[in-house]
Amino acid sequence: MVVILKPNKTMYDQPKAFQPIVFLNTLGKLIEKVIIERLQFMVASNDFIHLSQLGGLKFKSTTDAGVALTHIVHSGWAKGKLTNTLTFDISQFFPSLNHHLPILILKKAGLEPKVSSFFTNYLIMRKTSYLWNDLSSPSFTVNIGVGQGSALSPILLALYLTPLLYILEKCCINLKIPVSILSFVDDGLIITQNKSLDISNSHLFCSYNVLSKLLDSFGLIVKHVKTEVFHFNRLHGAFNPPLLDLSLTGGPTLRPKDTWKYLGFIFDRKLMFH
Repeated sequence: MVVILKPNKTMYDQPKAFQPIVFLNTLGKLIEKVIIERLQFMVASNDFIHLSQLGGLKFKSTTDAGVALTHIVHSGWAKGKLTNTLTFDISQFFPSLNHHLPILILKKAGLEPKVSSFFTNYLIMRKTSYLWNDLSSPSFTVNIGVGQGSALSPILLALYLTPLLYILEKCCINLKIPVSILSFVDDGLIITQNKSLDISNSHLFCSYNVLSKLLDSFGLIVKHVKTEVFHFNRLHGAFNPPLLDLSLTGGPTLRPKDTWKYLGFIFDRKLMFH
């Protein structure tokens, strides 16, 4: 891995101001492309991926996520309900993946043993070294994380989140928290619909708490500074929604904005898209 400086930083005294770049073999990239085509087909044919996961999959895009959310909002309005959303971002998702869990998930997906055997060899006991200018570190074992630029990374991440999404859905049903989830790789969205903002906020709070604990059990954490709340409604006049206090979950206290940017879309509360 070659360590380079991130551009336009005022100071370079923190590790996050640097970016490690992995050099991959060109022939290896071509092989990965072939494998991902087969893997995408296999997991799509048996409907293993959770329906709310729209990222990391062939023929899925941010447009699908935006259209799905817009449809949900209009469906809620047709029932006289407000739609309330809470975004979450998984911190350091690519470098934090446990290598053993995807192997178990591939077996759970019903794939042939030779597929999981390939990924065992591909992920586990990999070695690398750091190169910084003329300095090179000794070789060391990498037991977590996947390369963000690898062709296999998106589908591996979608598979990694699949059991988490199923467990989250089941927990919310058992706790009688009426929420739904949209996920685009490591950018997620909790959605609830109700006529009362206070009740909606309580649903968002409870589901966020469940999510945070689940992510922790998967070796992942929520990046709280990127968590946002947004309410869709068609009320005329001033709109002053209550704050959403997530401090008991380790999160921030959120004040809803008039507009909200999500996956490249800029939403306003009335879906006017002006």
